[in-house]
Amino acid sequence: MKRRLLLVSNSTLHGSGYLDHCQQQITDFFGKDVRRVLFVPYALHDRDAYTKTARNKFKTLGYEVDSIHEAADPVEAVRKAEGIFIGGGNTFRLLKSLYDSKVVTEIRRRVMEDGVPYMGSSAGTNVATISISTTNDMPIVYPLTFAAIGLVPFNINPHYLDHDSSSRHMGETREQRITQYHEEADTPSVLVGGVLASNRRRRCCCFCLRMCVFSGSERGLHAAGGGRQSHAAGKHKGSTFHQGEADSGVRSRQRPQLPPHRRTLTNHRAG
Repeated sequence: MKRRLLLVSNSTLHGSGYLDHCQQQITDFFGKDVRRVLFVPYALHDRDAYTKTARNKFKTLGYEVDSIHEAADPVEAVRKAEGIFIGGGNTFRLLKSLYDSKVVTEIRRRVMEDGVPYMGSSAGTNVATISISTTNDMPIVYPLTFAAIGLVPFNINPHYLDHDSSSRHMGETREQRITQYHEEADTPSVLVGGVLASNRRRRCCCFCLRMCVFSGSERGLHAAGGGRQSHAAGKHKGSTFHQGEADSGVRSRQRPQLPPHRRTLTNHRAG
């Protein structure tokens, strides 16, 4: 399998500009072989303005941007793409537009069979997974199905935050909501964290301080990870998350060796 993925939790970090916090990972990921990136702005209503933002940023990194919404034939645009970047916004709007444009199957084929590099941020990361069932967004539109592109064998919950014990907010925590998700039968593992990259040399490597995997079981929620979350990609040592672990995580009910709550992953520099 040739898939090359860069899945980012968020496109902005407090105190910095659009994609500034992961721009080094972007250039490392697309490299010099890619000169033009196909941008998918479907997650936001103003696609022209969104494209302008992405185009300006990628130009500073040495890449030209073609937007899929400007193409006469979206499927043909995907077939010709050197690299693909799906931006964030509302996940339901994004997935509906992907199905309406009939590009879901073609994106999956180009990434999984042709090895075209795929980058997603936030909603763009959500649609790279099995389904959008663990998005944080409101269902403002109704996609054909919750089934997503399926580039990885697990789900992701972007922007994950641990419960703040000092907060007076009495609403459900993100962990409680993921627990509710895993109360349903046959739900895949849920990855939470900052940036996940996959390339030919390293099957999966995350560039963040925190990366956890939540998986359902008869007794409740399990997780693997360590430390507090940071979206500042590249500023911390990275925890290796191998694809084999992800694959087996989908079958977590048959993994009794997992501890009852969390396991710290081995940290090392991702380079």
